[in-house]
Amino acid sequence: MDRRSLLLWLAATPAFAAADAPDAMRFPVDFGAHPAARTEWWYVTGSLQADARLWGFQITFFRSSTGIGAGAQSRFNPAQLLFAHAAVTDLEGRRLRHDQRIARAGFGIAQARADDTDVVLRDWRLARTPSPAAADRSRYAAFVASDSAGFTLDLQLDSTQPVLLQGDAGLSRKGPAAGDTSRYYSEPQLTTRGTLTLDGRATAVTGRAWLDHEWSDAFVPAGAVGWDWIGMNLDDGSALTAFRLRRADGGSVYAGGSLRRVGEAVRNFAPGEVGFTPGRVWESASSRARYPVEWTIATPAGRFTVAALLDNQELDSRGSSGAIYWEGLSDLRDESGRRVGRGYLEMTGYAAALRL
Repeated sequence: MDRRSLLLWLAATPAFAAADAPDAMRFPVDFGAHPAARTEWWYVTGSLQADARLWGFQITFFRSSTGIGAGAQSRFNPAQLLFAHAAVTDLEGRRLRHDQRIARAGFGIAQARADDTDVVLRDWRLARTPSPAAADRSRYAAFVASDSAGFTLDLQLDSTQPVLLQGDAGLSRKGPAAGDTSRYYSEPQLTTRGTLTLDGRATAVTGRAWLDHEWSDAFVPAGAVGWDWIGMNLDDGSALTAFRLRRADGGSVYAGGSLRRVGEAVRNFAPGEVGFTPGRVWESASSRARYPVEWTIATPAGRFTVAALLDNQELDSRGSSGAIYWEGLSDLRDESGRRVGRGYLEMTGYAAALRL
C-alpha cells in the first residue's frame, strides 16, 4: 500500500476507543502512548536564544492507529504509524527550515512506549524522565537532525510547574456533539537548554518551551475544516491557551481555552468567552493559502494581539501527515501593545480542509 492509499484508508477507518472515557489521568502512564486512540501527538514548541539572536522551534511526533490487520500477529502488520515534523524559524535569516518523517511502528525504526513518553522515529527522539529537582516534575530530552534542511536540535527541557490538565481534568471538548472530545494536557513554561546546529555551525542556546500531549478519535467536529490555536508562555509565569474549530466561512464551530496563573487553579474558558478576530493576512506563494498572521483574541483573561514574528512559517507535510499548515513563533501583546508573552500560533485547514 503506497503512502497516499494508506492516508486515504486512515480517513475512512472507524472510530477507536472513545476519548470521553471518565477515567482520571494517571501519571506517568498517561505521559506514554495510547494505542487504542485513533490519533495522538506530542507537540513541543518554543523559542531559543543566544545573546540577541532568537529562533523558534517545533518538534512533533504523531501516532496513528490504522485499523489495518487488527489482531494479526505479523511483525509487518501496519497497525500503528508514526509521523514526525521538525522545524526551526530563523528570524535573522528570515527563513523557516523544516523536515518530516513517517514509518510503521516496529523493526527498531519507530516506537511509542505506552508507559511513559518515549517516542522514536529513526534517530529522532523525544523521551521523558523524572526531574532530578522534584518528584512531580519532568525532564525531556529531544533530538532531531535534518541533513536536507541543515539543522539539528539537541535539547533538554525541564518542567517548572505541575502538569496542566486542559478542560475538565484533562477531558477537552472540541465540539458540540457528545463525542467531540480529546484527552489533553500541557507542560507550559519548560526551561530549555542545549545546542542548535545550523549548516554545521553549533550554537549553545537557552529558551522557553511548551509541550502538548493530546489523543482522540474526533479532533475535528462536523462542519469544521480546521482550527486556530495558541499556546503562550506569559512573562509572569502564567500559561494561556486559546483555540477554536473553524468553519469554511471563517466562523467558529466551537472554542475554548484556559489560563493558569502561577500558584492558582486552571481557569477554563467556555465557548462563548473566546473570540478570534483576524487581522493582517499573508498569502503563501507555494500553496496560495491565505493565513491571518495577526489576530485579536478575546478571553476572560483579557484581549490580546497575537503577532507572527515571521510571516512565512508554513509547513508542507504532505510527505507524512498529508496536510499543509501554518505553525510559527509569535508574540502576545496586551491592549496597550506591550509584549506580555511569547509562544506559538497554529492554523490548519487554510490550504485544504483538514482530515485526521
